[in-house]
Amino acid sequence: QVQLVESGGGLVQAGGSLRLSCAASGRTLSSYNMGWFRQAPGKEREFVASIHWVDGYTYYADSVKGRFTISRDNAKNALYLQMTSLKPEDTAVYYCAAQDYGSIVDLREYDYWGQGIQVTVSS
Repeated sequence: QVQLVESGGGLVQAGGSLRLSCAASGRTLSSYNMGWFRQAPGKEREFVASIHWVDGYTYYADSVKGRFTISRDNAKNALYLQMTSLKPEDTAVYYCAAQDYGSIVDLREYDYWGQGIQVTVSS
């Protein structure tokens, strides 16, 4: 079992940057695939980015590719999402998630979730 807690969200103007962090407790994150997902008001939760635990390979949604960077620090048991060139359409609650195995881009195959953190991008 692993517990995940997100931090670093807030309000930012369009074009700005934010860095989300996800701290884990209970078990080491080094053996999990990790991902970031988001849910905007009135919309379904969607994939943002993920990182494979074995080789560190990363995956991104087309909407954030080139603007967001996912990374992990196994020594600190933490996951990050660096967000740049933010747009109003990036406004959502962002969730950190961990997966034992499965499709690394499918939220249905993630086992552990944080509570989420709000990111609001003003125009």
